Amino acid sequence: MINRIGQHPLVNTLKHLRANQKVCVFTEPLWGIPFNLFSPYAALYMAALGLEDSAIGIVASINMGFQIVFALLSGIITDKLGRKRTTFIFDTLSWSIPCLIWALSQSFAYFAVAAAVNGMARITMNSWNLVLVEDCEEEQLVHVWAWIHMAGFLAAFFAPLAGLLIRFYGLVPTVRGLYVFGFIFMTIKFLVFNHFAVETKQGQVRMQETQRETLSSMFRQYKGVMGAVLKSPKTLLALGLMMVMTITVMINLNFWPLLVTSRLDIPVEWIGIFPFVRSAVMLAFYFTLTPRLHVNRFRNPMLWGFGLFSCSQLLVITAPIEGMAVVLVSVLLEAVSLSLLDPLISSIIVIAVDFRERARIMALIHTAVLVCTSPFGWLAGSLSEVHRTLPFMVNIGLFALGIVLTLVLDLQRQKKPAVTMP
Repeated sequence: MINRIGQHPLVNTLKHLRANQKVCVFTEPLWGIPFNLFSPYAALYMAALGLEDSAIGIVASINMGFQIVFALLSGIITDKLGRKRTTFIFDTLSWSIPCLIWALSQSFAYFAVAAAVNGMARITMNSWNLVLVEDCEEEQLVHVWAWIHMAGFLAAFFAPLAGLLIRFYGLVPTVRGLYVFGFIFMTIKFLVFNHFAVETKQGQVRMQETQRETLSSMFRQYKGVMGAVLKSPKTLLALGLMMVMTITVMINLNFWPLLVTSRLDIPVEWIGIFPFVRSAVMLAFYFTLTPRLHVNRFRNPMLWGFGLFSCSQLLVITAPIEGMAVVLVSVLLEAVSLSLLDPLISSIIVIAVDFRERARIMALIHTAVLVCTSPFGWLAGSLSEVHRTLPFMVNIGLFALGIVLTLVLDLQRQKKPAVTMP
């Protein structure tokens, strides 16, 4: 049995991870554990401090608005400073500092400032992803992304602990403590990453190429990069899929806890149980299902993923009062769908762009996604005030769009050979 486990494709990938992939995978729980402890309660924490649903939506939109700015700058900064250095500097600024602000929050103003500062995380979303995927072989991409997601799942097993603490100490004091805990663990993670990570080969090339270029001249070059993006149907379709997932994840993160606690009478201290169940199911499917996935055979798995996610949302908005069993089934369906969608979409985005301009193309993609999705925080908040189920009806419509984009992207794949990584 030990030999069979050792020969499992995911285990084999883990044993042969290169330096950057190894440090990214093994340090991810230091970020994921605190995030999974406080994130399920973020909206409830804001509500407990007096913020209405519309104000919570505005905070989400503020965060996305600043992400737009920093996403556009991320390609330039990442090329100029290097992937590794950019990740360390802006991880610390965008997560360590906001955790302290959230821990001290008293009103809307605190959350607005923290949301703005946290928007810098979009810079490291670009640079950290490049540290992870550059110098990684294409056939390992799905498996590497699987390990990154699984590191997050393992962290989510700690989520029920937050519920126990809330039961004994109350919501606000517990969440304040969790944010302090997040500051400590995340800062350790950033320091460890900076010590062991190395600059990628393409990162070294771009640092040398941009050494004598000014930021303004690099910014003007975006015009040519944008033209390349607009001429690539595959890149545009990947952008659309990324947009669908960004909006739906934002809606679920901010408004799912409000729906199940208010409409379905789920106790607040039980909220942490659902990430635990979701993560356990996803972990099981990652070991059994993900090894069968390949980035160039994405059509059917993604169609199933969007379909199951739609069913999970439909169940939770039609559940009767005190529908705990229905909520659990909804979480199970969501877990299966994310097991299919997350590693495939992450891999599709990587291979859909030109590796020579990956930093700036990814910056433009992130910016375009955020420009189109930032109003949805306010929109979802306004819809939630009318009826708590309306944001999730928007999600179902977006999943239908995801199905269409998947079918068109598959047609594009059949017309042209797959883009390969360097």
